[in-house]
Amino acid sequence: MSTLTIRLPDDTADRLKALAKSRGLSTNKLVEQLSAHALAAWDTENHFRALATTGDVNRALAILDRLDAEDTRAG
Repeated sequence: MSTLTIRLPDDTADRLKALAKSRGLSTNKLVEQLSAHALAAWDTENHFRALATTGDVNRALAILDRLDAEDTRAG
């Protein structure tokens, strides 16, 4: 495990401490959880960007057209 020192404005640090306390967590654990969420979002974005480079635009548009047609029939 690594130790990371970060500089934050006092107000931000105080608010993070208050948030951690309200959740029954240490500030360290809160920052660990927030980091995990941020990394998961980043991984998801990168995954979809990679998929987009191999996608077939015409096929995707055809699927969207079918979905639009189904919505029209259902509504």
